[in-house]
Amino acid sequence: MGCLIAIVALAVPRVLMVLALLLTDWFGRAFATPLWPVLGFVFMPYTTLAYMAAMLNNNHALSGGWLALFIIAIVVDAGHWGGGVKYRQRNN
Repeated sequence: MGCLIAIVALAVPRVLMVLALLLTDWFGRAFATPLWPVLGFVFMPYTTLAYMAAMLNNNHALSGGWLALFIIAIVVDAGHWGGGVKYRQRNN
């Protein structure tokens, strides 16, 4: 069951990014270059989605509640990396 939750947590933001790419022009409006969404898809999907939402809904400014959402997304994405290190240290 734990593995299923991890798989869903890793897959959902990437599926949302693919749907947004195929069905909307949000990436083109939020990012100046296609490099950042591609890197975000691979390394930090929650942060990429939060940044895109902030840019589209706050007149291209990262402030207020959108800044808080962006910081929380960074912590969640970085937590995925740290969890693996902690697991490996516990098993050694």
